[in-house]
Amino acid sequence: MSKITAAITAVGGYVPETKLTNFDLEKMVDTNDEWIRTRTGIEERRILREPGKGSSDMAVPAIQEILRKKNMDASEIECIICATVTPDMVFPATANIIADKIGAVNAFGYDMSAACSGFLFALTTGATYIESGRFKKVIVVGVDKMSAIIDYTDRTTCIIFGDGAGAVLLEPNTEGLGIQDSILRSDGSGAKYLHLKAGGSVKPASVETVLAKEHYAYQEGQAVFKFAVKGMADVSAELLERNHLTGDDIAWLVPHQANLRIIDATANRMGLPKEKVMINIQRYGNTTAGTLPLCLWDWEKQLKKGDNLVLAAFGGGFTWGATLLKWAYDG
Repeated sequence: MSKITAAITAVGGYVPETKLTNFDLEKMVDTNDEWIRTRTGIEERRILREPGKGSSDMAVPAIQEILRKKNMDASEIECIICATVTPDMVFPATANIIADKIGAVNAFGYDMSAACSGFLFALTTGATYIESGRFKKVIVVGVDKMSAIIDYTDRTTCIIFGDGAGAVLLEPNTEGLGIQDSILRSDGSGAKYLHLKAGGSVKPASVETVLAKEHYAYQEGQAVFKFAVKGMADVSAELLERNHLTGDDIAWLVPHQANLRIIDATANRMGLPKEKVMINIQRYGNTTAGTLPLCLWDWEKQLKKGDNLVLAAFGGGFTWGATLLKWAYDG
C-alpha cells in the first residue's frame, strides 16, 4: 500500500475592501509613508470595518471559494481547523461558527492559537488526520481581524497589522506530493515581548483594564525582530539540511509577512533569490495567521505540480517553524 501524504488540493482567500494606506496613518499617528515602507515594506493593509463582523466573516468566503473550485458540497468537509488569535468570541470556537455559516454539517472543528505561526501549526495538525487515514477532507483556515486588537494611537503596532483570511483543502495523496516535513518550535519565555495584557484568566476584563488600553496587542519591536530573524532563518535552513536540499531545489519560499527585512534574511540564509520569494506584505501588511495562505492564494496560478515550497513563520509567544511541501496540482 502506498504511503498517504496530505496534499493541498485547493486554496481560497479573502481580504476586506477597505484599504488603510500609509498616508491614512500619517493623519492618525506621528509617522510617514517613507518610514513605514523602508522599515517594514508595507504600503497599505485591509481593514474589516463593517460593524458586527468578525473573523468568521472573512473565513467563510475563503472556504466558499474552495468549495466552488472543487465543485464540492460543504457537507463533505470532515474537519475545520481555524488558526486565529482574534476569534469571534472566547467560546464557542470560531471554527464551529464557520461550519454553521457554510453548512458543514458533518464537520467537527476547533481553533488553534499560535499567533503568526498559527496556520503552519494548524496545517501540520490537519496533515496528521489525513496521513493517519482518519479523514479525507480537512479545511485549514488562517484568519485574523487584527484591527480589533490594535491601538490606532500606537504607532509601533498600528502600521504593521491588517485583516484577512486564507484557507486550504487537505486531501490524501499517494504520489508523494503534499507535506513532506515540518519543524515546529515554541518558547513561552518570549511571551513578555509580544502579547495581549488583559482579557484572559490571569487578568480578566474590567473597567481598569479597558481604561489602561490592555486589550490591545503589546509588542517590543526590536526584541521580536531579533528573535524572528534568527528563528525563521535557522529553522528554514535546518529543514533544507534535514531533507538534503539546497536553495536550488526550492521553487518558492512562502514566508510569514511580518517585515520585509525578516523575509530577506530568511531567503538569504536559504540561498534563495528574491524571484523565488512570495511577498505581498506591501498590499496586506501582517494578517497574522492569514499571511501564509494569502500568499498561496495570490501565487496559486504560478505554482506547478511537483514544485518544492518552504513555508516559514514566526509568531508571538514565541512560536516558529517551517514546513516543506511538494505542490500537488498545476495552478
